[in-house]
Amino acid sequence: MTTTQVLTETWDWEPTVLFGCAAILVAYLLHVRPLTGRAWLFGGGVLVLALALVSPLDTLGDTYLFSAHMAQHLLLILVVPPMLLLGILPRTWARILRWAPARWAERTLGRPPLSWILGIGTLWLWHAPFLYDAAVAHEGIHVGQHLSFLVTATLFWWPVITPLKQRRLSLPASMAYLIPAAFAGSILGVIITFAAPGLYPAYQHPIDTLRILPLIRGQWGISYALDQQLGGMLMWATGGPVYLLTCLWALAHWYQEADEPGPLRAASEMTTVR
Repeated sequence: MTTTQVLTETWDWEPTVLFGCAAILVAYLLHVRPLTGRAWLFGGGVLVLALALVSPLDTLGDTYLFSAHMAQHLLLILVVPPMLLLGILPRTWARILRWAPARWAERTLGRPPLSWILGIGTLWLWHAPFLYDAAVAHEGIHVGQHLSFLVTATLFWWPVITPLKQRRLSLPASMAYLIPAAFAGSILGVIITFAAPGLYPAYQHPIDTLRILPLIRGQWGISYALDQQLGGMLMWATGGPVYLLTCLWALAHWYQEADEPGPLRAASEMTTVR
């Protein structure tokens, strides 16, 4: 198989994924009028979610490359939840939080430090070799892994980037929340990068039903040891910068809100919650 064939012929059109993403998008469009820039952000988050789960990245990550699986996980943790959260209008969030179970989840699970522990703890837990290999070997566990990443990452991001200003962490609290997360992700990436080859045995001798392995080991030059290093470096090089960029985002919002006159700021907040 050639690289072009991998990119064009290894899509996994899983009906449950396609239906789920379509249902999320339709539900959003039915309840949001008029469509604004937030709608494009939300739609982009759904698109990234679909691509992460049905594109060749999923095929490679399921069987052949730990680094591809890591890239998939980073999309589910660092990209999809923030885009979905920011894409929903504040007034929609206010309406959702009138529902008792959603209000309980936000007040309990979405509050730091529990949201931090759930987000970062889930990331570390699933990269324990025995759990990671179990997810690769068993589809049911794999689905649970992806769902847990999406749910706990959404809870993690909520206190920092929620569109509801009254529920958002202050600038100093956001810094104290995100900077340790950057270190925690980087430390995990460093451990994986410099660990001896063999940390994730499921990728050492994959069952090559698609005949992709000669391409990966030969033309692409990705050995089993290099694959593990690339996966660790992906976490090391992307997780930390994303958290730090979010710190800058929080700083920019703090300056923007500080520059607003008092009455104007109050009127703006009343408008967004309606």
